[in-house]
Amino acid sequence: MGAMKRELVVLSVFGTRPEAIKMAPLVKALEAAEGVNSRVCVTAQHRQMLDAVLKQFSIVPDYDLNLMRDGQTLTTITTGVLEGMAPVLETLKPDMVLVHGDTTTSTAAALACFYHQVAVGHVEAGLRSFDRYSPFPEETNRVLTSRLATLHFAPTERSRMNLEREGITQGVYVVGNTVIDALHQMVREDYVFSDSALRELPLEEGRWVLMTAHRRENLGQPLRQICLGVKQILAEHPDVHLVYPMHPNPLVRSVVTDILGDVERVHLIEPVDVADMHNLIKRCYMVMTDSGGLQEEAPALGKPVVVLRTETERPEVVESGLAILAGVKEEDVYRVGCSLLSDAALYHRMSHAINPYGDGDSAGKIVKILQRYAQQLMG
Repeated sequence: MGAMKRELVVLSVFGTRPEAIKMAPLVKALEAAEGVNSRVCVTAQHRQMLDAVLKQFSIVPDYDLNLMRDGQTLTTITTGVLEGMAPVLETLKPDMVLVHGDTTTSTAAALACFYHQVAVGHVEAGLRSFDRYSPFPEETNRVLTSRLATLHFAPTERSRMNLEREGITQGVYVVGNTVIDALHQMVREDYVFSDSALRELPLEEGRWVLMTAHRRENLGQPLRQICLGVKQILAEHPDVHLVYPMHPNPLVRSVVTDILGDVERVHLIEPVDVADMHNLIKRCYMVMTDSGGLQEEAPALGKPVVVLRTETERPEVVESGLAILAGVKEEDVYRVGCSLLSDAALYHRMSHAINPYGDGDSAGKIVKILQRYAQQLMG
C-alpha cells in the first residue's frame, strides 16, 4: 500500500461542525507539511454548520458526500458514509485516513477503511465515559473507532491510559487537543463579531454566561430541568445575562424558547461561526454546556465550565478544577451555577487552573508522527 509513492497520501474525513473545528488546524498543517499529499473528504453529516467552519478556515474539500437529509438516522448516516467512501478510497488509494473523535461519520469512515485495508489515524482517541449509552451514540462510536485505528492521537495521558486498559498500546501518542490550536488562531483582543446579533449584545454590562445544550440524551425532560435551573439563576442575579446560541434541532428549540424565551436578560440567538464562538467565550464570565468541545475550549481561555451532564469523558477538566459536573436536575444546575456567581474564591481557582489539553501545537505533533510513519512505510 503506497510503498512506492514519493508523498504520503493523507485523507482527512469529517462531517460535523465540532469535527471540522478540531480537524481544521490539522488540515492546514498537513497542507504545509513536506512529503505529505493532503486531501479532504467531508460527509456533511451536518451541512450548514459544517460549511461555515470550512469557510472560516478556507478549506475546500476534495470530496463531498453531501449526506445530510431531513429525518436522517444513525443508520442512514452510517450506510451513506460506507457507500460514499468506497469510490473515494478506491480512486485515491490513501496511505492514511484521519478521522476525529466520536461521530457516526468517524466510525463509519473507519469501517469503510477497514473494508479497503486502509490505515486509520484516530484524532482525539481514548476518551471514555464507560457507559455505552451515554453519551449516545458517541461512547460506542469512539470505542469501535479505537478497534479499527492504526494510530491513536490521544489528547491526554488519561486518554492514553484508557486505551491501554483496552489492550491498545501500539501506535498511541499523547499530543494534546487540536482545539487549542484553533483557539490560538481565532481569539483576538480587537476581534469584531461577524454575527449582527452578537454585535448588538451589551457585553460590557454585568456578567455574561454562555450556554449551549443540545446533546441527544438531554433532549426532553433533562433539557427542561436545565432551563428551569438557569431561569432561577437569572431571577436571583440581576447583573447576569445569558447568551444561548441555539442548536437547529426543533426538539431543542421548542423547550428552550418555551422556558427561557421571555426571560429578561436571556438572549436566544442563532448558531454562530467558530471565530465568533471562540471570541464570545473569551468575553463571557463562565460557560454552562453539555458540549464536549466547550469543556476544552473554555478552560483554555480561563473560563470556568458548568457541565450540564451526569458524566463526562473529559474527567481531566473536572479533576484539574476547571469544570464542575452539575448533572441535569433543576436544583443541581441552580446550585452549581449560583456557587460560581457568588463564590469569588472558587471562581478565581477555576479560572486560573492549568489546562490539561496542551499548548496549541497538537497539529504540528501529529504531522511529525505521520512523517515518521511515512518513512517507515516507504522504507
